[in-house]
Amino acid sequence: MSETKYESKVCSIPADAHTVYSVLSRLDNLNRVKDLIPQDKVQELEITEDYVRLKVDGLGQKITVRIVDKKENDTIKFGFENIPMEMNFWIQLKELSPVDTRIRLTLKADIPFMFKAMIGGKIQTGLDQAAEMLSRFPYQDWQQQREV
Repeated sequence: MSETKYESKVCSIPADAHTVYSVLSRLDNLNRVKDLIPQDKVQELEITEDYVRLKVDGLGQKITVRIVDKKENDTIKFGFENIPMEMNFWIQLKELSPVDTRIRLTLKADIPFMFKAMIGGKIQTGLDQAAEMLSRFPYQDWQQQREV
């Protein structure tokens, strides 16, 4: 196996890096969108501030996605537990102006050579779609609701 790195396209978010970071660095904010998660693919969803634990259709066991490192207004790193390969993921933020923060998602995984051709494109598409989705969150509204 060799480590493979995938990077999403860079997307623009109409908010400052602090606002985006304050929302994304707390996984319990996923509770706001958990109704969008397909119930037939994900079961036993548990969301806390620092981790998400879930059972994914086809894996048979609960996996955990945990925040393992954060750099304020810059990077959020995640680790995975109970998966059949080494993998990590991070979100990078770069503020260009108070109304333009760029986001890029990166995934590194030890994927067996014979599977890279089969799943590499799907991973890339998934990262690009996730970056686009994250760029459309209502960050200003979510941050204001937390402060109330």
